[in-house]
This record gives sequence, C-alpha cells and structure tokens, in this order.
Amino acid sequence: MPNVPIDQSTEVQINTPEELPLMGLAVLMTMACSGTPLTELANQFIERLKHNPHDANALMDLAVISHLWFKHDIGLATQARALQVRRLYHLPARGAAKIRLLALLHHGDLAANTPLEFLVQGSDIALDMLYLDPAQDLPTDLPQHDVLFIAVGESERSHVLLKLIEQKMQHWNRPVLNRPERIDRLSRESVCLMLKGLPGIEMPVTARIANADFARLGKQTLTLTQVLAGDGYPTIVRPVDSHAGHGLAKIDGPTQIAHYLQTRPEHTFSISRFVDYRSPDGLYRKCRIVLVDGQAYAGHMAISEHWMIHYLNAQMSDSQQKRDEEAAFMQHFDTDFGARHRQALQAIHQAAGLDYLVIDCAEMPDGRLLVFEIDSAAVIHAMDSAQLFPYKEAQTKKIFSAFHAMLEKALAAASA
Repeated sequence: MPNVPIDQSTEVQINTPEELPLMGLAVLMTMACSGTPLTELANQFIERLKHNPHDANALMDLAVISHLWFKHDIGLATQARALQVRRLYHLPARGAAKIRLLALLHHGDLAANTPLEFLVQGSDIALDMLYLDPAQDLPTDLPQHDVLFIAVGESERSHVLLKLIEQKMQHWNRPVLNRPERIDRLSRESVCLMLKGLPGIEMPVTARIANADFARLGKQTLTLTQVLAGDGYPTIVRPVDSHAGHGLAKIDGPTQIAHYLQTRPEHTFSISRFVDYRSPDGLYRKCRIVLVDGQAYAGHMAISEHWMIHYLNAQMSDSQQKRDEEAAFMQHFDTDFGARHRQALQAIHQAAGLDYLVIDCAEMPDGRLLVFEIDSAAVIHAMDSAQLFPYKEAQTKKIFSAFHAMLEKALAAASA
C-alpha cells in the first residue's frame, strides 16, 4: 500500500468540505466477507488522500481495510494518522435519528473496541465514535448525545484509559452503558476469579507467566503447581490479549514448551488447565452467547473435530449437518441451551455488571457451562450468507432489537 504523507503538525478537528462520509467497519468487513475485492476501494481512498492529506474518513477506512488484509502494522499506522487529523467519527442513522449514541473508543486493531457499527447498522441510531488518548483529558466539546457507551475493550493497553474514563464518569449527565471499571475486570485472570464458585459454571484458574518463567517450566526448574496450584498437564497457553486462536496451543508436558517459545516473540502468556469438553459424539461445540441488558441470546455455535475452535476454522460453510445443528441451537435456544444454563448466565450477568457482554463457552459432558472468556468487544454481526445461513437473519435481528431497546430504556429512565 503506498505511503501517503501526512503533515504531522496539522490537527484538523472537523470534516473538510470535500471529505466523503465514513464507510465504516460494518460495511467494509461485510464486503470482505462476501468476497468483494477491496483493492479498488483502497486505491480510491489513496487517491482521495493525494488530493486531501487530511481526509480523516479515508484514512480510517483505509486502516480498516489494512486490518482486513492482516496488514496490522500498516493498519495501526494509518489509524494513527487519522487520529492526528480528527478523533471524532460519525455514522448517520438511516433516516431521522431517534437516538444519538456516543461511543468512547481506544486506538487499536479491530478487536480493540466493541464493534457497535454492526449493532446499529441500518437503524435510527446515529453513532458518534470518539477515540480517546490516555495521555490527554477528555475533550470539553463532546457532541450532543442521548446515551454514552464505553466501547473500549479490556486489554493491557487499555487499563490507563479505562481508569481515566472512570474518573470522568462519576457525574455524567447522560446514561452511561458498560461502565469502564467493570470492563477493566474482564481479563481472563480476573474473570476466572469472578466466576469461581458460581453455580453451574466451570472456568479453570488462569495465570500469567513471563516468557522467562515459562521457559523455566520447560527446563523443569519451575513446576506447574507453583504457577497453577493443584493443576497439571495438559495446559492451554496463549499470548496475553490474544484472540481467535492466535498463538493458542495445548501443552501436554514440559518438553513441548521450548518448541512453543521458539515460535512466539511475546513477553507474557496466559496459562490454564486444559478441559476436554468433547460431546459424546466426539465433536467439540463452542457457543457464543450475547447478554443484552441481562437477557441471553444465541450468537453462534461452531462445531469442530478439533478442540481449538473459532467460527472460521470450524468450516461451518462446508457442512449442512453442522449448519442444521446451529440452526436448531438458535431456534430452540430459549427452551433448550438457554433454559439449561439460565441460572449460570444470570450469575455471569450479575457478577460482570455489564449492560452488553459476549460469552464464549461450551457445554461440558456433566452439564456445566465451561466459560472460555467474557468480552465486551467480541463481534456480533449479520455478515453471513443468507443462502448458506438463512436462519441467522432472524437471530441477529433479535440481538440488534434488544440492543436498540436497551438504549431506549436507558434514555427513558434518564428522562423520567
């Protein structure tokens, strides 16, 4: 991708007259997932930047395309240039806006923030996205809004910013959803402690370990029980803050650790006991559950022959049998999976205290809910092919409608 120069000293706060609207994450990712080539569109953004180097919308959209192409360094650099120009980005409602939603975000890749664009796409919600800098105070001239949503996801990088937002939220004059201090408790290490002892839930203790100490485990100069009291091999290891299986591995014994570390440049890892959650038929099933204002909804079910599942590697598109099972999972969720785990899901809602939350989990052979992670920034979308996945449209509409109703409820409570 050509390097488009930006005047580092220039700060433009508003759209220039010739600047075209933001396309945004939901539109661009949907195009990519449908197989639409983005090269021509990227070239159009680059041409716009040649004529106007301060076209922040072009820069932000170009950053999204870079991430979709897995060119993350370029994506982050391009986003940084966009934020030098402007920190506020706008997606209009379809027709007249009935709700003005302001979201606070952090710079980063596509997993850094709650992808609200999918939840409000094509609705009467106007979305303003304000990217904050933890080294700076919140702007005093915030756009008018009905509801404020903290979209910053939990990560090592976001703790300082979440603390800053928490300080500013004490006397906010509009409804605030997803309080920052609650997002800040969503690391895997914190969540396993949060859920410990809750009925019907299993989440193995997760600990952080430095690269050097992990190497000591491999050399057996440090024992696993010193890190995970009472637990033994096999274990699961992944780099801190990684998602979608990035760097995830099962370690069956200390002799495998050196080889794993040869492939990983990260300094810190999360480790936990491996839980075999295979169903009686030998397949693994991983579910994504969405909690909106405390109500549980089916996000998806991925079915695989391998324990390490995320939706794309489960090859759901290639199996009608898997899709039929996922369709039944969604259709009967309220009376089947959701009913069986209602108490557990309510306990998670109460413990986390978040208005919007995504849970990746599985059902263990003994009936308990195995929780992999809780995240406020996981994606819920309507991008899948209607031909291959005709059952998903109704389900995503339920989730989007519930999100809309939650905003209306917050707005009504503030107006009472």
